[in-house]
Amino acid sequence: MTMRYSIVIPTYNRAADLAQTLESLAALTPSAPWEGIVVDNNSPDDTRGVVEAAQREFPAPLRYVFEREQGRSAALNAGIALAEGQIIVTTDDDVRVPPEWLDVCAAALDELGCDYVGGRVEPLFGGALPAWLPNRPGKHWAVLALLNHGPTPKPFGEHVAPLGVNMAFRREAFEKAGVWSNRVGRKAGTLMGQEVREWMRRAGSAGLRGFYSPAICVRHVVPASRLTKRYFRSWFYWHGVSRALMYGDTGQNMENPEDTTMDFSTVPHVGGVPRYMYRSALKAVMKSAGALVRRDPIAHFEHELWVWFFAGVVRQRRADTGTPPAVPHPIR
Repeated sequence: MTMRYSIVIPTYNRAADLAQTLESLAALTPSAPWEGIVVDNNSPDDTRGVVEAAQREFPAPLRYVFEREQGRSAALNAGIALAEGQIIVTTDDDVRVPPEWLDVCAAALDELGCDYVGGRVEPLFGGALPAWLPNRPGKHWAVLALLNHGPTPKPFGEHVAPLGVNMAFRREAFEKAGVWSNRVGRKAGTLMGQEVREWMRRAGSAGLRGFYSPAICVRHVVPASRLTKRYFRSWFYWHGVSRALMYGDTGQNMENPEDTTMDFSTVPHVGGVPRYMYRSALKAVMKSAGALVRRDPIAHFEHELWVWFFAGVVRQRRADTGTPPAVPHPIR
């Protein structure tokens, strides 16, 4: 019988989280054959033992793959190369899924007539929210890999992008657009990202279409260790590094890649960074100070985080000897 679904789960050194995720996946009730593929990205813990223990009672084929090349993108690619499903679903090692998840993904692909879909990612907070963190969708949610673009389907593109923790692809999408780039994306010791946006750019050039579907939903575990200013500052710093890497390769707007309409090769630069961003950084410092005086902890920290983002941009652009392309190509 033809394999309908393949779930690819990259993991690194989180065996306890992975065990609970596999327990959640074992409760899936799809209407067609499916498989799980766990890709161990050089974990020093008992990841392999966790997968082997789960295999004994797992309701579908569950494969363990070891990928030596470090990086979430490399791990995903290893899993995709082995996937037998017509629909390839990507997630993380710290999620909880509803029983109907896979069939909902397939229905969205068919109903929206597209090549890939992504959906909501709701929180399972492992600690109390601090005063500076709003409990609603917004900039802060991206740090925690949470997402909600509203109650209606939307095409991916301007202001709407998916998270890799909850995406599904027709397998032909990777044949047409290629697999993930390991130049960007999460690696051990960093909080880099942007692998989804980088892939979306190539997918658009290949004529592929993607949609946000609110019906597709998973819950993402957010441990207390991530509900700290230190984690948020580090995430925004590495976010700046990642955006600067993409800028050097493609000329995309670092602050809002989907809104790229300017040829940045014509913009004055200082240290490889568009000059106007230095003014923006100064304004962010002033706004952060003003919010502190007003005793507005949310606004104060939000403006501070932009400065950390800018620091990452400066670091990477000074290290990058490349220049933006003459004609940027925005995500379609």
